[in-house]
Amino acid sequence: MNKNQCALTPPMGWNSYDYYSTTVTEDRVRANAAALAEKLKPFGWEYVVIDIQWYAHKAGSMREQFQYIPFGAVEMDEYSRLLPDPERFPSSAGGRGFAPLAEYVHSLGLKFGIHIMRGIPRAAAHAHGRIKGIALTADLAADPSSICRWNPDMYGLREGEAGQAYYDSIIELYASWGVDFIKCDDICNTNNWNDTGADAYAGRHEIEMLSRAIAKQGRPIVLSLSPGPALIEQAWHYKAYANMWRITDDFWDEWRHLKAMFHRCELWQDHVEPGCWPDCDMLPLGRLGGGFQGEWTCRFTADEQRTMMTLWCLFGSPLMVGAELTKLDDWTLSLLTNREVLAMLPCKARQILRDEEKAVWTAADPGTGTRYAALFNLSDAPAEVGASWEELGVPASAGTELWTGGAAPLREAGLSVHLQPHACAVYRFDGEDIAA
Repeated sequence: MNKNQCALTPPMGWNSYDYYSTTVTEDRVRANAAALAEKLKPFGWEYVVIDIQWYAHKAGSMREQFQYIPFGAVEMDEYSRLLPDPERFPSSAGGRGFAPLAEYVHSLGLKFGIHIMRGIPRAAAHAHGRIKGIALTADLAADPSSICRWNPDMYGLREGEAGQAYYDSIIELYASWGVDFIKCDDICNTNNWNDTGADAYAGRHEIEMLSRAIAKQGRPIVLSLSPGPALIEQAWHYKAYANMWRITDDFWDEWRHLKAMFHRCELWQDHVEPGCWPDCDMLPLGRLGGGFQGEWTCRFTADEQRTMMTLWCLFGSPLMVGAELTKLDDWTLSLLTNREVLAMLPCKARQILRDEEKAVWTAADPGTGTRYAALFNLSDAPAEVGASWEELGVPASAGTELWTGGAAPLREAGLSVHLQPHACAVYRFDGEDIAA
């Protein structure tokens, strides 16, 4: 299946990482899937994604020393393919993999996804493990010089018959389980903790092999690439072989991270299109971190949370929330279910002004003629933020603010609002009000 037939709108869903890191269990996935179906599905949220190390035995048990246990034991089949840890995912026992869990997620009208690391397990390479369908073994597929800087589980794959056969075999397995979404890590920017160098895009051929393997299955599987920051000079390559790719390193609930996203979105704004979504990373909202460093509530202020949601939706980023959804509070739920804000996702947006103190974005919905204008106060003090009607591309007409429902302040010179530190205002100007 052509990858551009997947993800014609930005994928929206829940990912286990921000709360559980490596420690999520089957019962918690089921509980969050049920909460997603009940509270968020009517608003377009549909993916349930299990993040990193679902195959690792005793994952998270040495968290005070290591996020990932060095060369820890992993669950693996006869063809060197990782399987869910049956201790944490009991329904996977007996070689059933994630099929029973995916079936449950699908029964809720949702879609099922998993995280993988690029490459082949080091344990398989050291044991000269088999690869399904060919006589070549894992040691001949593995590139021992291609090693993730922060996770010890895998070797990268060499380009060639053995590497392609291995990716074909794992995607065949995932498709048989009913996987709809694959987040592949250590592949978008393989040098993300250092200055970008010659090996920053070392996983390029592996993106192509994964894309080919997915196409062979004829099943619509979204391919998401991590970690970032993605390399803007490789935008054409991401767009040719993937559906979404991270434009930032791990994003957390600190203002410095959010402010930096305005530059990253400016850099990538011309590469947003159906089937191709630069990814601003997960939404660290609600209750976070309980699975690995003590639970906390999102540290963004209410204004900052609205700013984040506005920028992600206006820009057209995929939306993956990382909260424990069974503990979703009314405020966070209101952010995730604002239909007016979510309606901006298919629009074509552009930034028309940005400096250290402020940013202004506009967007248009080509289907309805509706236009949007968003004003952001990036400073640490209250400030007036505005732009002329001509710059905004809208007439001096009554727009509606999407968070409060209030009317746009009408001034002859343009749209201007007084905003608290790190706050925003976003206005919709309906099609019938737009001058030709």
